[in-house]
Amino acid sequence: MLDTSERKDFINDEKIWKQLNGAVNPDAVEIREILKKSEKKIRLEPEETAKLLQVEDKELLEEMFKLARKIKEDVYGKRIVFFAPLYIGNKCQNNCLYCGFRRENKSIVRKTLSDDELREEVKIMEKAGHKRAILVYGEHSDYDADFMAETIKTVYDTKIDNGEIRRVNINAAPLDVEGYKKLCEVGIGTFQIFQETYHHETYSKLHPKGDRKSDYKWRLYGLDRAIEAGIDDVGIGALFGLYDWKFEVMGLLYHTIHLEETFGGVGPHTISFPRIEAAIDTPFTQNPKYKVSDKDFKKLVAVIRLSVPYTGMILTAREKPEVREEVLPIGISQVDAGSRIGVGGYKEFEKGYLPEKEQFQLGDMRSLDETIRDICKAGCIPSFCTAGYRSARTGKKFMGLAKPGLVHNYCMPNAILTFKEYLLDYASEETRTVGEKSIEKHLKGLSLEKQKIVREKLKLIEEGKRDIYV
Repeated sequence: MLDTSERKDFINDEKIWKQLNGAVNPDAVEIREILKKSEKKIRLEPEETAKLLQVEDKELLEEMFKLARKIKEDVYGKRIVFFAPLYIGNKCQNNCLYCGFRRENKSIVRKTLSDDELREEVKIMEKAGHKRAILVYGEHSDYDADFMAETIKTVYDTKIDNGEIRRVNINAAPLDVEGYKKLCEVGIGTFQIFQETYHHETYSKLHPKGDRKSDYKWRLYGLDRAIEAGIDDVGIGALFGLYDWKFEVMGLLYHTIHLEETFGGVGPHTISFPRIEAAIDTPFTQNPKYKVSDKDFKKLVAVIRLSVPYTGMILTAREKPEVREEVLPIGISQVDAGSRIGVGGYKEFEKGYLPEKEQFQLGDMRSLDETIRDICKAGCIPSFCTAGYRSARTGKKFMGLAKPGLVHNYCMPNAILTFKEYLLDYASEETRTVGEKSIEKHLKGLSLEKQKIVREKLKLIEEGKRDIYV
């Protein structure tokens, strides 16, 4: 078992700033050499990423955006995976200055879903067409590994008509190895931990001493323990707006490098980069010093894609639709949609309640159906695929496909098949019309052999079969 106290802190603030400051006004020739390396789907070194972060020349930035888009499509195709968050409980023993769920926030109604309430939330999600859920918990002793395991089992067991959640991921406080093993036993997908900020001084200021979350290294090594326990898909992230965005991108890269070097080349399955949003009775969120502009946000997304070409990237519904439309093409592989945050948020929204007493505010309140329709119009194909996880294309096997850019050979056929399910079972007439055209378009992009296989499986779905995949 890993002992965090004896582990080296692999984030060196001084070194990161030295690399960033030394990369100001990068040479165009050198930048283009770095881009050639990215195009080969080779992970960049910190010094190279620092140079990309310091690019200000408009022509070079456009080259970066163009290549980021190409790399994403080379690795994952034009498919976008859909998921939705499900908040289980918002009790929290921490007092993080930026979070609406912090323990001293009296404006938040504390609640934990009962078993019946959880089933009701899942059914609402399933009736909308969701197949992937990420369960979210506050950091509280009530939400231990045994509790999480029971909620995972409940989600998997809850089905309505053709609806089912086939993939449960977790966003929660770090556990010990034994805790993670309990989650493995019930079929967890990805375990996701955001370091929030990689900058030590800022981390200390925002996470009051004495809270469990104030232990920087315990959190930093949370995913090491998860992997040691057998969870081979993990997700990292930072909350942009707590500190300088360029520093946080470097922190994410160093975290990626650490995981790859420690676990035989297997880094994070996904990288997330949400921006801080306003939360009720949370002054820190109102005018954050390090707020990231839309312009810089687009740049950081491209730099992450160029730095870690083969890793999944998640764009959340914190962002407004117009921002998502701008950023989606330059590297995004996963989005949430039709999301309702807050405990019991799906049921409350059904009743016409527009939530405000939540962890933060969403920027994109479109329904899943509307978002899917817009994704199709943008030339991409929606995917609800979970086949890779159930076919053991995870961990080393996933990286073995993603790094050379081969994972789309599975992703695109399965995107088409799962999207067909959605169109038949849940889509509005308008979305079904647009979606069928999208399926035909992307089918023609497959090899003749794969087209034949997929068309045969599409017939099975049309005949009533479900959960058909390659």
